[in-house]
Amino acid sequence: MDLEPYRGELVAYCYRMLGSFHDAEDLVQETLLRAWKARERYDPARASVRTWLYRIATNACLTALEGRARRPLPSGLGAPGEDPEVPLTAAPEVPWLEPFPDARFDVDARADLRLAWVAAVQLLPARQRAVLVLREVLAFSAAEVAEQLGTSVPAVNSALQRARATVGRADVEVRESDGAEARAVVERYLRAFEAADVPALVRLLAEDAVLEMPPVPLWFRGREAYGAFMERVFRMRGTGWAARALTANGQPALAAYAPDAAEGGGLRLHSLQLFTVAGGRVARTVVFADPGRLGAFDLPPVLPGKESGRER
Repeated sequence: MDLEPYRGELVAYCYRMLGSFHDAEDLVQETLLRAWKARERYDPARASVRTWLYRIATNACLTALEGRARRPLPSGLGAPGEDPEVPLTAAPEVPWLEPFPDARFDVDARADLRLAWVAAVQLLPARQRAVLVLREVLAFSAAEVAEQLGTSVPAVNSALQRARATVGRADVEVRESDGAEARAVVERYLRAFEAADVPALVRLLAEDAVLEMPPVPLWFRGREAYGAFMERVFRMRGTGWAARALTANGQPALAAYAPDAAEGGGLRLHSLQLFTVAGGRVARTVVFADPGRLGAFDLPPVLPGKESGRER
């Protein structure tokens, strides 16, 4: 019984359930180990190997979610900030939503890995999460989901209806630009970012663009606040940044490298910036600066740099 081909889709499933890539990897390892130990009891007449594995993974996720708080983004916790000069104090006690490293897995249905959608799913009770993802994303039948959850088809259909209503109220259905247009917008953003050209960055933003930076529980809305904060970043950290384009959660992203005097003029990995592009404009930027979250992306920690404009 070869279980390894299922690893990627199971990691994506557990990530949608948990909002944590690291926890998802751990639970999939546990799932495959459980399946291997129980392989002699597997009955192909009752379910396919894939359905059987999802049942094991679902039970592991439901157990892991018992007593856990949801994983939010800063915009899910309160009103936007008004002062771009406010101290940036991290809140490590909050179990923040994590990004998903696309390059690690060949996963279908990346649209349902979008960060805003996964954040909305975190609003659901655990069993509703499972029903929504298994039915809507993975296209299991109501009967299969009922079997996986040990419940009835009417209960599954009722849970799905409630889950759809909750996620719908979260207003995550942004009409995003297609892949080619979004990549072109982010490429222009990357060039403006490397040039520390804040006016050019602002011209690429939607009117009500959002900027948020977990693990800092602070976020901003609107071009003016976004631009003022970027002015602060370049004033404090210098103007010799570099960036590399990649994807995360099926969305365009860039890895940002900041000038670091300790590297002798080199650049150190600072953050992953993940973009939602809609109508040819950047509608949302989520900046992940926690080193523990960046390790999953297999990015070089240091790049050769150019002369920094950092203030002395």
